[in-house]
Amino acid sequence: MLYYLHLLKDQSEFFDFLNVFQYQTFRAAGAALTSFLLSVFLGNRVILKLTSLKIGQPIRTKEEVHRLAELHGIKTGTPTMGGILIVGSVVAASLLWTRLGNPFIHTLLFVTLATGFLGFLDDWKKVTKKNSKGVSSRFKLVVQFVVAGIAVGYLYFLPATSDYISQLYLPSVKYPVIQDMGIFTLLLLPLVIVGASNAVNLTDGLDGLASGCTVTTGLAYAALTYAAGNFVAADYLKVPFHPSAGEVSIFCAGLVGAALGFLWFNCHPARVFMGDTGSLSIGGMLGMIAICCKQELLLVIIGFVFVMEAMSVILQVASFKLTGKRIFKMSPIHHHFELLGWEESKVINRFWIISIIAAMIGLMTLKIR
Repeated sequence: MLYYLHLLKDQSEFFDFLNVFQYQTFRAAGAALTSFLLSVFLGNRVILKLTSLKIGQPIRTKEEVHRLAELHGIKTGTPTMGGILIVGSVVAASLLWTRLGNPFIHTLLFVTLATGFLGFLDDWKKVTKKNSKGVSSRFKLVVQFVVAGIAVGYLYFLPATSDYISQLYLPSVKYPVIQDMGIFTLLLLPLVIVGASNAVNLTDGLDGLASGCTVTTGLAYAALTYAAGNFVAADYLKVPFHPSAGEVSIFCAGLVGAALGFLWFNCHPARVFMGDTGSLSIGGMLGMIAICCKQELLLVIIGFVFVMEAMSVILQVASFKLTGKRIFKMSPIHHHFELLGWEESKVINRFWIISIIAAMIGLMTLKIR
């Protein structure tokens, strides 16, 4: 919205200072600051409101996991659904600072709101039934794939983005390994969104873990999307270029600011949890962002903590079904380290460090070509 203020400079020299609103770097900084301040200033009000409505986080019962219940029992009743702060702040910052005619922004806002609403339904069911079970996994997956399919389909059938979105790149490879995936675009890319959404959801089990890793991943993709939308940078780094992709860096900045603002209240010991409202939405955003800059597979590296958490669950389930034995004391893997005796804050801090290193390695691949 504010982008269009720079057009006023054509009316009078008095408005020349508004020229800054056409620069993506300025608007990205504005989006980050806006979303951060919204999260911080509205945080206490949202927490108090959630508390008054008795929207507390159900913790797994002792019958489910005795040791985990002992460790996290004190958190019972901590307000959840705090993800509305993140979703609301990101959407508000995007509406204010991005070019609203951009097709990538359309899909990002759609995925953010749709997955956020799905997470809200899941959280609401958990709260009203007073247990850790929300909507069924099957229902959740179906909705996620429908949302992802609509978002990818929109870009695939839009002439301005069709050729670009149909390419497939591998990290450290200059040119697309598949120039045109054709109809398989509609099958492969939704998996990125759904996978990322569920991976972040699984990561959100300790105070500040998911929100902290979101900051590092969001910063890395802010750089990638900026490069993808800048012809000089894209040509120098040999990354796929699309003139509309740079606008996504502003959305990334908004996500980083919102995550930092939420972390203000979510750091250990957390005063509020993001719930599925936040985690499903953040994962959906990250998956869609990766698609917008054609760095979908690089998300495995940059978002390594999210991938590690999801893989630990998959391996645990597969091992138990095939052999009757468990690989980890408990999955997702952050609980495994808790049950080994690590303090929660130590697990969180070390996972943050891993996330920072993973983001750095992901960006390093841009020069290994």
